[in-house]
Amino acid sequence: MFFNIIYLCALVFASPLIAYRAIREGRYRHGVRQKFLGLQPHEFTPSAQSTAWFHAVSVGEVNLLPGLVAEFRKCHPQWRIAVSCSTDTGFDLARQRFADLGITVFFCPLDFTWSVTRTLDTLRPSLLILVELELWPNLIRLVTDRGIPCTVVNARLSERSLATYTRVDRLLRSTFARIAWMGCQDHDYAARFIACGTDKSSITVTGSLKFDDAPTTRDTPEVNARIDWTGANPWHQVMLAGSTHAGEERIAIDAYRQLQTAHPELRLVITPRHATRFDEVAKLVQSMGFECRRRSESKSAANDWGANTIVLVDTIGELRHWWGTARIAFVGGAFGDRGGQNMLEPAGYGCAVCFGPNTKNFDDIARRLIDADGAVRLHEPEDLHRFIDRCLSDPPAADRLGIHAQAVVHSHRGATRRTIEHLVQVTSSSVERYARAA
Repeated sequence: MFFNIIYLCALVFASPLIAYRAIREGRYRHGVRQKFLGLQPHEFTPSAQSTAWFHAVSVGEVNLLPGLVAEFRKCHPQWRIAVSCSTDTGFDLARQRFADLGITVFFCPLDFTWSVTRTLDTLRPSLLILVELELWPNLIRLVTDRGIPCTVVNARLSERSLATYTRVDRLLRSTFARIAWMGCQDHDYAARFIACGTDKSSITVTGSLKFDDAPTTRDTPEVNARIDWTGANPWHQVMLAGSTHAGEERIAIDAYRQLQTAHPELRLVITPRHATRFDEVAKLVQSMGFECRRRSESKSAANDWGANTIVLVDTIGELRHWWGTARIAFVGGAFGDRGGQNMLEPAGYGCAVCFGPNTKNFDDIARRLIDADGAVRLHEPEDLHRFIDRCLSDPPAADRLGIHAQAVVHSHRGATRRTIEHLVQVTSSSVERYARAA
């Protein structure tokens, strides 16, 4: 009841902003019934089969699931799988990835006792797997009170989040203590979870699933189809600014404009992080004197890709394949306070990777790439111009960056296997415990 009151107060306080974004940006409109009332009985047919409930917040977490779900199914072919998301973009991508595989995709209930209880009554899961960590006290309490193991995979916890949780330690320590098993990305994250109250014996350092999820070759139908769509020829050198946030598109366009005369072979692709900014970025491209070719408006291939045309990828779920079209990768989210975005996908393709100064959300990955000479950190926006110029003027140096980046990715694979091994142990222990109780 205590947390219900806090959530209701928070909703009332935030309601003007929620209403504004719903009207102006179209956010929060979908899945309202599932979020507030929980998964309904007619939306999931009861079965005697055990059910594994995977929860992935948004696009980034959903992208980690295909390999993990596939391996889990190999170990438990008789289990049913259900995947929940919190955001519209995450839900849409999960439907694309899993709907044809017979996997139920639904919106995760908000952390009210009634919505969580109805979802549990309908879904009747045997295991809950949270991706990276969604700390919802009511959800974790109600799940574990039913004897359902709550696990966390690819877990990470920033220093900032640790400081926040420490301030409300009395409220949340018991929630952390209820975790049956947690697979952490590294030892620093593990130590932070222990400080929050998670039992040390319940934690394993598995490494990051993102290394396993990173691509290994450009020679795929998905990448080739996008190259054909742009009209690029073998002489073009594509720079992709991916997962960009406000201000970063202008940095990329400015650098592109400065380099056009010296490097007429250069081409630019931009993929903003949030769908709500697609129109804004299209207007920015045009206001800076370039034609904007939007991915959503044309599915037919271009005959040629002129230097005055910037490609805007204004669709969800394609960025992974678009990185494969590029030789130079500017990973967004690190100029500002966002904390960076995942740089392993372009690294896996062997791109010459760069990113801004603030990569707090991916510090371990960024450090590994930089230490191996597999990426370059930019300190000022003007550094992007110099980085691109060096890559184009000294191709062997750019190639070495890509080769070293790929080596880092290959050397840190294996997190999926380690994660599945421990999830199988959790499910086996759970089955044994229920059998003894019966």
